[in-house]
This record gives sequence, C-alpha cells and structure tokens, in this order.
Amino acid sequence: MSAVEVTAVLEQLTAWSGSTTSLERTVTAPDFLTGIAIVTEVARAAEEADHHPDIDIRWRRVRFVLSTHDAGGVTSKDVDLARVIDRVAAAHGGT
Repeated sequence: MSAVEVTAVLEQLTAWSGSTTSLERTVTAPDFLTGIAIVTEVARAAEEADHHPDIDIRWRRVRFVLSTHDAGGVTSKDVDLARVIDRVAAAHGGT
C-alpha cells in the first residue's frame, strides 16, 4: 500500500499506528487471562487467513504488529486482520 492508502486506513483504524512498513496496536485487556483469550482468538483467525501477526504479551498488554513480509510492507491482508483484532479486543473488553 502507498503512504496515502495507509494514511486513509489509519483514519478508520483509530487504535492503530503505522506506516507503509507495518501497522501496530497495543490492546490492554481487563486481566492477564483475558489477554491470553484475545491472543488465542486472534491466532485462530490468523491461521484461517494464513496471515500471522507478530504478538508480544506483557501481563495484560498485548502488542500486535502486522506486515506482509513477502510483499515488503502493509497490504490489504494486514488491514483485514487489524479489523479482526479490533473486533476481538472489543468483544473481550480490551481497550
């Protein structure tokens, strides 16, 4: 995606930041086990899409980084997975 396209996407995905290289969001879960549940649900969706995020878990904070490595940056796959992550996080009370 071009810089203009990524900027437009980030206007819609307000919890996310990023550039043409990657998109990033940190979700704060209500507690550790809920953070793990968020990761598990995202992992299932990622496996179905065959598109896997980088995930870093620190207590109840879960950081997601999305990039399509073989394309060298952000693609529609990343945007689609970002939307899934937003839905999963909201369903579990993540902010």
